[in-house]
Amino acid sequence: MVSSCSLPAWGLSRIIGAILKVQLLNAEAPGRSLNALYIFLLDFNSSVHPLSPNVAPVPKWALIAVAVAVAVLLLLFLICIIRCCCRKKKPKKKERVSLHTVGNSTMASLVRPAFPSPPPPSSLSGLLPRCLVPGVVEARHVGVKQAAELKAMDSGGTSDPYVIVYLTSDMKKRYETKVYRKTLNPVFNENFTFQVPQAEVPDSTLVMQIYDFNRFAKHDIIGEVRLPLASVNLQHVIEQWSDLVAASKEEQLGEICFSLRYVPSTSKLTVLILEAKKLKRMDSHGLSDPFVKVHLILNRKKWKKKKTSVKKNTLSPYFNEAFVFEVPFNQIQNVDVVISVWDHDKVTKNEPIGKLFLGCRATGKQLRHWSDMLSNPRRPLAQWHSLQPPDVVDKALGLKSHLKLPLPHR
Repeated sequence: MVSSCSLPAWGLSRIIGAILKVQLLNAEAPGRSLNALYIFLLDFNSSVHPLSPNVAPVPKWALIAVAVAVAVLLLLFLICIIRCCCRKKKPKKKERVSLHTVGNSTMASLVRPAFPSPPPPSSLSGLLPRCLVPGVVEARHVGVKQAAELKAMDSGGTSDPYVIVYLTSDMKKRYETKVYRKTLNPVFNENFTFQVPQAEVPDSTLVMQIYDFNRFAKHDIIGEVRLPLASVNLQHVIEQWSDLVAASKEEQLGEICFSLRYVPSTSKLTVLILEAKKLKRMDSHGLSDPFVKVHLILNRKKWKKKKTSVKKNTLSPYFNEAFVFEVPFNQIQNVDVVISVWDHDKVTKNEPIGKLFLGCRATGKQLRHWSDMLSNPRRPLAQWHSLQPPDVVDKALGLKSHLKLPLPHR
């Protein structure tokens, strides 16, 4: 049987060697099938077959050249891929101008050439400096028109006026007009737009402050006009003259953080007084002895009250004291929660630092906090609130109209 298949000596020795290797592999991995061993034997036999004597061997330098060429091509391909990815990730540079940057700019590029001062009419002589209050449409569109008979702030008897416009509900957003050189009667004719939620309109005030521009010194304020939005009819355009007054420094009374929780099924209203900060200094040594009162007002009459302990010599007290009131579900719409911060004195009468109230008659953040509490029964909701002057809150409690809010299901 071997004679029928004539094989050279080198071929037979290679086959025997291959069979031995296959047997070794079979011993190491007995799980392999016979078919796999047979295929391996055939592949090994074909791979070890010598080259035909008619085929010349490939020189080593040719193999090296081919390898180098393939490596260069691969390197170029990788470089192209990397450059394409970098181009996609690199952001395009676009020139952007924010309103905040423009609003706070007082550069010389905004200064107009000298504006000739028109001779004021004789009927206006002797009047206080005044500024034209712009039209306010739904507390959003504000136009600064002109000013007349401004105070002279420069040594030459003129000023370089410009106007800053903002709303007290969002003091971070301010607009500025351009600067007008050497005039006491500037004509601005510039319009600005404010986005004010309707709930914040009653508590918001439009402020217009006129400054004198100084290139190398602090800008001096000439005067200001304050227009409470609650005092005007926002359904019509309003255009009027108002006298400038000295700029008022708004007194910061402080802030207080508390949470509200109402459970309709048990008629329990929980007020958790957490902490306060930046309170007004009430004592001679620059500190206060604060405590908090919580009043419930039902149908404009005092109903229930509780108070926290006194925290000595601090402007940032931490209370973490909870008060639970029983408020029937059918009365929650008629209840106002008044939270007031007081300074304790042993000898004299306790003095109020600031107040705020929540309920269906509240506005702004206080109304939203109360509405969120009613919309999320059984869930405590904490929020920071700014304290207001006590007389302002007392006046609001006596004059505000009643507003019905949607109630949750029991």
